Amino acid sequence: MSGDLEAHIPSRPTWRCAACGAAWPCSPAKLRLLAEYKGSMAALMVYLVTLREEAAAQLAELDSGPRPVSLHRRFTDWVPVRPPK
Repeated sequence: MSGDLEAHIPSRPTWRCAACGAAWPCSPAKLRLLAEYKGSMAALMVYLVTLREEAAAQLAELDSGPRPVSLHRRFTDWVPVRPPK
């Protein structure tokens, strides 16, 4: 895995990417996660839902977080439901 992609990790409690400053998961982080969890989208979803809940709590404490609906879109809506054939 490229070191560049590994740098795209969440910076807590703001949940911005430590490398590019975009809302995490940013595009490079999504690519890395899809590669890491290639054999198990279900495991990726469990991981992302866990992080989404952590982000929701931390962003609420900052009182500047996005609404839960946007966190759902941001953290999990991009994960493919079925693996490519």
